Amino acid sequence: MRILVLIALLIATTAEAAPARLTEAEVRGFVARQSKAWNAGDLAAYFALFTRDARFTDQARSKDGRLVPYGTSTVAEARAQAKRSLSTTRVRETTTLRQVQIAPDGKSARVVAAEDTTLTTGARTRRLCAERVMTLIATPAGPRSKGQTDTITPCR
Repeated sequence: MRILVLIALLIATTAEAAPARLTEAEVRGFVARQSKAWNAGDLAAYFALFTRDARFTDQARSKDGRLVPYGTSTVAEARAQAKRSLSTTRVRETTTLRQVQIAPDGKSARVVAAEDTTLTTGARTRRLCAERVMTLIATPAGPRSKGQTDTITPCR
């Protein structure tokens, strides 16, 4: 009898912990929260939206269409780099969602967005544009990103 009770408790606990299916509205809300945290310089809130094993990849597309890799970082490495950058540069990023593809099982989503970033260091202002691709997963705490790949593109 005890074994049946333990099994029932285990099943009930597992059901409660199972993440819900992702919806497009939830994905859009996630991207909005992420952008808000980044633009506020709130690195704690921004990096809380990623899984611990997330990876950040930066690359550029050359004039002949080839991808030129810049590197891949862990969450800790990306956070340290962001902290260094934000200590000397004001960053304002505008995100425009291009595509949200939710997996048939609802457990993940592929997000493609255009990033238009203005970087101000002292009196110097630069503009940088990129295509961002992320994979979000459903977790009991809400959507989390497994990381992102930013491909630098010409600004239009």
